[in-house]
Amino acid sequence: MNTQVKHSSIKTVNPFNNEVVKEFDAMSPEQVAKIIDKADEAFRSWKKVSFEERGKIFHKVASIMRDRKEELGKLATLEMGKLISESIYEVELSADIFDYYASKAGEFLADHKLDVKHGDAFLAYDPIGVILSVQPWNFPYYQITRSAAAHVMAGNTMVLKHASNVPQCAQIMEDIFKEAGLPDGIYTNLFVSGKDIEPLVSNPKIAGVTLTGSKPAGASIAAAAGAQVKKSTLELGGSDPFIVLEDADIDEAVKTAVAGRMWNAGQVCVSPKRVIVPASKYDEFLNKTKEAFAKLKVGDPMDSATNVAPLSTEKAAEDVVAQVQKAAEQGANVVLGGKRIDRAGAFVEPTLITDITPKMDAYFEEIFGPVFMLYKYENIDEAVEIANATEFGLGGTVFAKDTQKAVEVARKIDTGMVFINHVTGIAPELPFGGTKNSGYGREQSPAGIYEFVNAKLIRTTTPDKNY
Repeated sequence: MNTQVKHSSIKTVNPFNNEVVKEFDAMSPEQVAKIIDKADEAFRSWKKVSFEERGKIFHKVASIMRDRKEELGKLATLEMGKLISESIYEVELSADIFDYYASKAGEFLADHKLDVKHGDAFLAYDPIGVILSVQPWNFPYYQITRSAAAHVMAGNTMVLKHASNVPQCAQIMEDIFKEAGLPDGIYTNLFVSGKDIEPLVSNPKIAGVTLTGSKPAGASIAAAAGAQVKKSTLELGGSDPFIVLEDADIDEAVKTAVAGRMWNAGQVCVSPKRVIVPASKYDEFLNKTKEAFAKLKVGDPMDSATNVAPLSTEKAAEDVVAQVQKAAEQGANVVLGGKRIDRAGAFVEPTLITDITPKMDAYFEEIFGPVFMLYKYENIDEAVEIANATEFGLGGTVFAKDTQKAVEVARKIDTGMVFINHVTGIAPELPFGGTKNSGYGREQSPAGIYEFVNAKLIRTTTPDKNY
C-alpha cells in the first residue's frame, strides 16, 4: 500500500479567464530542510567571492532579463493579470536594480572609517547568512529583485517563498540566476504554501527574514523572527494620500491620479488610494475624473489598447467588491462602478467613491483594487489630517505648482515616502519603505544593502594608549 503523503499543489490560474494553466507539487518539509542546508553550506563559500565576481553574475542576470523581457512579461501577465506593458516595464526595472547593486555593492560595503580621538576605527560589513524572502504576487519579478539584488550581492544566500499564484515567475527567476552562473544553493525557490512559512523562521540556519505582504502575515513572521532573535524587514501595504493644492493644474492632477490608481488594476501598495482636493476645486476635479473614467478600457491585459486589467484572482475581485458594498451601506456615494463585470475573469469595474467619512471602514482601510476614493478639504490642516488618518504610512503625493509649498505639506505626512507632482515611484537609487503599520526597514538605494549585514566595529590602538 502506498503511504506517501500527498502535498498540496501550487497553481497558475489565468485571471483573465480563471483557467488553470499549470500546477506544481508543493515541497515536503524534508525537501525544504535540505534546500536550507544547502543554502547555508553555499554561504560559506559565497561570502568569500569578490564583489567584482558577484557583480559579473548579476550584470548577466540583468542582461538575460532584458533580452527575454517579452517572454517574461507575458508570463507575469498570464499568472497575475497585469497589462503586458506594465509587465515588460517591471522586467526592465528589475534589470536596472540588478545592474545598480552589481555596480555599487562593493562601494556601499567598503570599510567605513570612523573619526576617533586615538588610534583608528572602522566598520566592516559582513553578510550574515541565509535570508528567507517572502514575496507577493503583484510585482512577481520586482519583488524578488528588491530583496535578492541587494542581499545576495552583499554575500548572503537566499531562499524565496513566492506567492502561490505566480509559481512560473518564481521558477523562471531561479532558472535565470543559474543561467547567469550563480552557483547552486545561493538562491533557491521554495514551492510551499503560506501556512508553512512561519515554522521555517525557527530553522537555526535562517539568519533573517524579509517579507512584503499583508499586515497579519507580517505580524506573524515578525513575531516568529523576534522569538528567535532574528532580524526582519517588513513592507505591509499602504493607503497612500494624494493631496492636491489650490494652485495645482487640475487636468494634470486628474490624469496623474487616475493613471496611478488604475496602475496594476489598483493592486499597488503605493498607488494613490485617497485623493484629497480643495473644496474650491472639488466639483471641477470630480467632473474631470468622471471624464477620465469614461475613457478607460477594461479587457484583455495582452491587448495594448486595454487600460484596466483583471485583478489577480477571483477572491481578490470578490474582496474588493465587498469593501465597496460595505462603504455604500455605511453611507458613501459610489459615483461610478463598484460591481463585477459580466464576463469571465477576475474583473471589477473601475470605481469612483465620494463622501467618505471617519464613520466608514473605507476611511481607514486599504482597498487593493481599481477603486478611486475622492475627498475634499477646507484647509491644509484638514488635508493633512485626512492623509494621516490611517494605520498605514507607506507613500504619498502632493500635487502643486509651488513645489516649496508642496514640500512643506509633504513634511507633515506620516509616511516613508512622499513624491511631489508624481505618484509614489520606484528607482534603484531611491529607498523604498514605510512607517506605522506599513512596516519597517528599507529596500533599494544604499540603505537597502545594509539591512542584512553585520556592521562590525574594528578598533586599533597602541598598547600604551588609553581611550
